[in-house]
Amino acid sequence: MENRIVILNGPNLNLLGKREPSIYGDESFEGYLETLRAQFPDVTLDYYQSNSEGELINIIHQYGFEAKGIVLNAGAYTHTSVAIRDAIAAVTSPVVEVHISNVHARESFRHTSMIAGVCKGVICGFGLKSYHLAILSFE
Repeated sequence: MENRIVILNGPNLNLLGKREPSIYGDESFEGYLETLRAQFPDVTLDYYQSNSEGELINIIHQYGFEAKGIVLNAGAYTHTSVAIRDAIAAVTSPVVEVHISNVHARESFRHTSMIAGVCKGVICGFGLKSYHLAILSFE
């Protein structure tokens, strides 16, 4: 496997920096991505964001047999998507589920993850630093 980690953000995460800053902060993910690339210069970090469940699945399939790992913030699909769970289970690259907020301190419907059982691990509640921690888990 090459030293490539794919960061995959799901629905509404294109609005980071604008969306509910009291929960998600005021920095865009694209801005934070430059920080991550500087912190991990020996790792190729590919980034994708989609509001479409099918597109997320296609990216998991595309990279799931060659990437060192996938960092996945599936957004609301975390709690609803058997299809994303099945895509993760079908590939060989490890996947780490990530959330910016502590989903367990929020609404009860956010407490259940459909994908956690097929992921290497789950990181939540550390803001954008959750992505940094997930990347460290692949070393």
